[in-house]
Amino acid sequence: MPSFVNPEKCDGCKALDKTACQYICPNDLMLLNKATEKAYNQDPDMCWECQCCVKICPTQAIAIRGYADFMPLGASVVPMRSTDSIMWTIKFRDGSLKRFKFRIRTTPEGEADPAGGYEVHDDLGSAELYTEPMSSGGAIARLSK
Repeated sequence: MPSFVNPEKCDGCKALDKTACQYICPNDLMLLNKATEKAYNQDPDMCWECQCCVKICPTQAIAIRGYADFMPLGASVVPMRSTDSIMWTIKFRDGSLKRFKFRIRTTPEGEADPAGGYEVHDDLGSAELYTEPMSSGGAIARLSK
């Protein structure tokens, strides 16, 4: 089931030009209805169910069906994002709660090092991969002898 917006909870991120869910959606599906100042999923059939919009929504107005691999049928799941983690709260049919907390990436946007600190190997004719032999600890050089 694709993401859906509860219009009673959505404040359209205070009617800014771009809502948080618009910013984060990898498929550009979330839009802001200027007349109602509420966000909505413009094409639910194209939703990947990645839950990016669910996790970033500041008012918890966006929901998505939880998968059976971490919650049973009839339960609900709500993520709460803080500055350094996401707390997933699962409410079971019997009313009991279970919470899971996971750290999130804290590298500022645009500052991630794609090579992970290793020297970049960019000889396209070579059999070595992008960061080898440094990232493999010289394993490729030892194997080729």
